[in-house]
Amino acid sequence: MPPKRASRTKVTNSNKDTDSQDVVMEGHTPAVAIESAAEESNQNAADGEITAIVKRSVKRTRELFAEDHENIYSTPTEDQLSQRVKLQSKIHDEYKDVQVLPYPLLKRQKEQLEKKKAKAGSVIAPAPSATARDVDSGVEKILDTLPKRTSQQSSALVMHKPTIHNPFPDAPGGGTSLVRRPVAKAIRPEWHAPWKLMRVISGHQGWVRSVAVEPGNSWFATGAGDRIIKIWDLASGRLKLSLTGHIGQVRGLAVSPRHPYLFSCGDDKMVKCWDLETNKVIRHYHGHLSGVYALAIHPTLDVLVTSGRDATARVWDMRTKQAVHVLSGHTGTVSAVKCQEADPQVITSSMDSTVRLWDLAAGKTMTTLTHHKKSVRAMALHPTEFTFSTASPDNIKQWKCPEGQFMRNFEGPGGVTGGGGIVNAMAVNADNVMFTGADNGAMGFWDWKSGHQFQRLDSLVQPGSLDSEAGIFCAEFDKTGLRLITGEADKTIKIWKEDDQATPETHPLDWKPSLMRKRY
Repeated sequence: MPPKRASRTKVTNSNKDTDSQDVVMEGHTPAVAIESAAEESNQNAADGEITAIVKRSVKRTRELFAEDHENIYSTPTEDQLSQRVKLQSKIHDEYKDVQVLPYPLLKRQKEQLEKKKAKAGSVIAPAPSATARDVDSGVEKILDTLPKRTSQQSSALVMHKPTIHNPFPDAPGGGTSLVRRPVAKAIRPEWHAPWKLMRVISGHQGWVRSVAVEPGNSWFATGAGDRIIKIWDLASGRLKLSLTGHIGQVRGLAVSPRHPYLFSCGDDKMVKCWDLETNKVIRHYHGHLSGVYALAIHPTLDVLVTSGRDATARVWDMRTKQAVHVLSGHTGTVSAVKCQEADPQVITSSMDSTVRLWDLAAGKTMTTLTHHKKSVRAMALHPTEFTFSTASPDNIKQWKCPEGQFMRNFEGPGGVTGGGGIVNAMAVNADNVMFTGADNGAMGFWDWKSGHQFQRLDSLVQPGSLDSEAGIFCAEFDKTGLRLITGEADKTIKIWKEDDQATPETHPLDWKPSLMRKRY
């Protein structure tokens, strides 16, 4: 019994000792809490340093072994879920017509199944039919068999491919994504009948530099280096009238569609208004500092626009003879000017190789086209479309109004004209036939829609002239578009027409699509 008491006293003493220790620990609680907080903060700092080191190491590893350095931190472009839905819908659309077998096949399968069940002695069950749920489950099984795409693939054991630095990553086509380029489709040209010489008219004693057709299509006027304006009958080609008054070669002519007026300009710095009822000059427009090379009449306003060697285009009020605007900006001779109803109402081309589109109300430039590399000597407006074309020794270009958007280049065999000449004259009719004439006598007939040259001719000089006098200086279609009038260096006026006997069988279209596409 005493030993038992001793053990009990020991247990109680031990309990007292633990209680006393608890009391001591409770008494020293603040110091222990401070130490534990300090240890925890040190542990967090160490963990943060380790995390930063690990992230830095991972970053360096990715930079070393990644194939695509530009997109190593980008997220996947396609989500797995969306890809799965896409494939599911594609498979469903492709096989939706064969989800249910035709009735004869179903009947045959049912008969075969009945025979098998009868032999086995079991109960006959109806033949299974394909349902939408079964089809969906089948599609899911197909999708499950497809290889899974991962957003990040290991490239540790892949040979490093050198990448080319792209200075313009935001430019179209500048990224590394696979983008399908638009396929360049060649426009098949429309068949046009070939043109042939109809009539040769002689009468001028100098180069024929300008031509204009009357709006009624009964006569046309020509101006030449002999300082004389001649009016000819369009049907017969006979001379009707000669107007004298210029002291320099006549470089531009225009007939007003709303007034009985004929306007002319020349190297003598003069712009004249002729009254066709009295055949006399009634107005002069003074202001140009040098020769006047071109003029145009606004189709709806009583406004006349002239241009010349002083590198300006001047807008005149027909009645008051006042200069409304002086369109300055070109640095070379303004060789051609055209007017139209809608903006840009004035378009000019210059020897400084630029084309300018003008705001007539403000008298300022809207757009400057700098695509040409050499002087732009000729320009033509389409009679029905809102387009125009310009010609220079390097190329013939087509533009779209109102912003002056580039559309296409006109390219023929042997260069722009086929003979290496400089285009001086252009004209377009409503049948989408464009004519170009060069200073070496090369004549080109083009399809406006496609830019295809369907015919090329060489102008013939009249007997007694030199071969070097085959240049073409001016050209214009009549109001029907069936006759072409050209003024040439051999002092003659030639009238051309389409071949009435030509057919697509006798004169097939000689055209081959070209994959080459020059933008500028």
